[in-house]
Amino acid sequence: MASPTSSTAAYRSGVLLALLGAGCFSLKAIFVKLAYRYGVDAETLLALRMGYALPCFLVMGLMAGGQGERLSLRDWALLAALGLCGYYLSSYLDFLGLRYISAALERLILFSYPTMVLLLSAVLLGKPIPRAAIMPMLICYAGIALAVSGDMRTGDLGKQVVLGSMLVGGSALSYALYLMWSAEAIKRLGASRVSSWATCVACVLALAQFFVMRPVAALAQPLPVHGWAVAMALVSTVLPIWFVAQAMRRIGAGPAAMIGTIGPVLTIFFGWLFLGEQLAAVQILGGVLVLAGVWQVARMKQASSVK
Repeated sequence: MASPTSSTAAYRSGVLLALLGAGCFSLKAIFVKLAYRYGVDAETLLALRMGYALPCFLVMGLMAGGQGERLSLRDWALLAALGLCGYYLSSYLDFLGLRYISAALERLILFSYPTMVLLLSAVLLGKPIPRAAIMPMLICYAGIALAVSGDMRTGDLGKQVVLGSMLVGGSALSYALYLMWSAEAIKRLGASRVSSWATCVACVLALAQFFVMRPVAALAQPLPVHGWAVAMALVSTVLPIWFVAQAMRRIGAGPAAMIGTIGPVLTIFFGWLFLGEQLAAVQILGGVLVLAGVWQVARMKQASSVK
């Protein structure tokens, strides 16, 4: 039996790992915006990120290969579908959207995915939305509307904000589909195998898209672009997945998800620190509403999992 001291140490380390995971994920939008300053397009930048991350996920997939039952052709088809919607499409739409909106707004919209899971489960699986979740969801979407309105201006800039918000909203929707469809696969195959192999599929798709749409010479980007791509691959892709997995093992999925709600706050801070982004009062209010709505939904999920 573990001693109280060791249990406390494990819990504290789990909280720290969850915070590190949230911080690393929050830096992704910052790295993308910094790379865009050098004129790189979304397809090339995504290919660089996925290309640098692919060896790491191959190693993770091979290390997890001995866990659980052997993968069948049907399992591989499911992993391919999960990689398509959960990591490739979600990442691509997110990269496109970040050309038009701030990192802070991107993170707030992307952070609405837990509410989208509830909506999709109701529409596609026939699972009723709990009454207690309706008000938090409305609060969340009201916050997004406020945050978008705060970024908008008249003319072309306003149109760009709407386009970028729709693209990032599509990214959140794609990731919500992944979460909904991956639940059974994770139970049967294990979280490590599902996440690593699905991400490998996404990496291959991103690289294939690049070679179809761009010449190989487009990979000859300025050194800082490659540096930000490596940072995205390691700091904002590989490391946070490992951090969050270890945090969940120590403190559970519910508390780890609750700690992850600090992500948008960190992105707003990083956007101010590294990109010089400024927030108006209406955007701050919108951010508070989004965080409040998602936090309440996360609390409900945690309570239902305990029962």
